[in-house]
Amino acid sequence: MEHPDAGFGRAGQEPIRGHEPPRRVPSVDPVEKLTSDARGNGLAGGLTGLAGLSTARLSLEDLLTKVAGFAVQAIPGADGAGLTLLETDRADLVVWSAPFVREIDAIQYGIGEGPCITAAATGRTMRSGSLGADDRWPRFGRRAGRLGVHSVLSLPLRTDGAVFGVMNVYAHPKNAFGDHATNLGEQFSVPAASAVQNAQILAQTQRLAMSLQSALTTRAVIDQAVGVLISRNGITAGEALTELRRRSQAEHRPVSAVAAEIVEGAVRRARARRKGN
Repeated sequence: MEHPDAGFGRAGQEPIRGHEPPRRVPSVDPVEKLTSDARGNGLAGGLTGLAGLSTARLSLEDLLTKVAGFAVQAIPGADGAGLTLLETDRADLVVWSAPFVREIDAIQYGIGEGPCITAAATGRTMRSGSLGADDRWPRFGRRAGRLGVHSVLSLPLRTDGAVFGVMNVYAHPKNAFGDHATNLGEQFSVPAASAVQNAQILAQTQRLAMSLQSALTTRAVIDQAVGVLISRNGITAGEALTELRRRSQAEHRPVSAVAAEIVEGAVRRARARRKGN
């Protein structure tokens, strides 16, 4: 049976469906709520930051980076966070709030083992307070521990029953994330998922629009080149297209590049004739 971690982080991965809902954590003692530095201010500040994000002004990568930063603000004990967005038509996008997070995440994806990978595969929150001794990810945990990172909270981002990303929150001390921090993290992950998904949809729409515009421009150039060849060589449109393809294969260049060269040459000759007159 294929390990649930297998294949994560590659381009074109489909989100994991049919996962179990996140576990419910026990209620927090009132004393902990009164003494926790994140009982309201941190989470409220993180949520306020999410609400103020503008998908129109920020690139997808910049927005994800800000979401990771707000996660650090919202979750008590966090020293840094990363966010991995699973893409179906391109390489997965990974961002970090701090340089050490980039190094830790690179270990996970390099060896194909770690809490982020498991959270994406299972759709469940992953928590560890002693990575160096955690037998769920022995290779990753030992390497993370040697770098001084001992605690992690990996929170799946989901929509419509599917995981489309994971938010990884790290801390250097051991046992940094208790039940209260986990609860806050899971609360934060819900609006964070909405913000990330909206930004992802906008980015996909923009890429599609650019692709369509490029296709239209390319087609227009090819049509113009066909017209030039018809006029210059007295051939049919089909013969002109065949000539474009022949030159493309012979020169190992795209048809659009060959067509653009023919059109540009025709424009230069026309301008030269006008100057001569």
